Amino acid sequence: MSTGRLRNKVAIITGAGSGIGLESSILFAQEGANVLLVDINIQAAQRATEIIKRKYPDAKVIAIRADVGKEADVKAAVDTAIKEFGRLDIMFNNAGIMHPADDNALNTEEKIWDLTMQINAKGVWWGSKYAILAMRKNPTDESKGLHTGGSIINTASFVASMGAATPQLAYTASKGAVLAMTRELAMIHAREGIRLNTVSPGPLKTPLLMNFLDTPEKRDRRLVHLPMGRFGEAVEIAKAALFLASDESSYTTGTDLKVDGGLTSAYVTPIGEQALAPPTSLAG
Repeated sequence: MSTGRLRNKVAIITGAGSGIGLESSILFAQEGANVLLVDINIQAAQRATEIIKRKYPDAKVIAIRADVGKEADVKAAVDTAIKEFGRLDIMFNNAGIMHPADDNALNTEEKIWDLTMQINAKGVWWGSKYAILAMRKNPTDESKGLHTGGSIINTASFVASMGAATPQLAYTASKGAVLAMTRELAMIHAREGIRLNTVSPGPLKTPLLMNFLDTPEKRDRRLVHLPMGRFGEAVEIAKAALFLASDESSYTTGTDLKVDGGLTSAYVTPIGEQALAPPTSLAG
């Protein structure tokens, strides 16, 4: 049920065709936002718009193809949002990769490192850059005497704060870059009313991670570290992004919102029958 938390706002979501991006696109549209769905896979983005339209026939959603690893594509996406919807209020820099050949410092090839940084770090830089330029043009809220600015949300990861159970050096380094970059940008642009925050998912049951954890042994090794004993769901991250996108988080900037089932708070995980019992329900 919609409560209109994003009514009349304009949002761009990258990586919108699957996983966190898809769930966020559905949720943002449900809450009243006009949404530009960006994905390198245009068919996936178009399928996402069809899903949204079936659920919410009045939703204003557009799908476009863009490679966030190319600056011109990122700028074009922001320009499209302005052209189609008139302004930009929310930028969710969510697109990213976890390459199957990403390994430790000895085995990761330079081309894998460079590709990961191009998409995961540079893509977020460019997305933030062009969103800031667009949000600076948003009008002032005369009732509050404040520039309306906007909200930029960047997808980091729990591995930006702690080591991963399996080697993925380029991915981990890229997400650390996202975390540090977002903090600095938040400080620079706070007085402009432009808020920047990260959301750091724990291990999720999404194609990105499941393709990486492609054996029962890899999955079990990751699960043993999770206090909740399960992988997260993409919609649980989308709900966190919704909070950061909405005016409910108007005094929140430079923050990393960890949605990780308690992983980064755990020194050790509990053992025994109670800890091994399956959870009775998912988070609401």
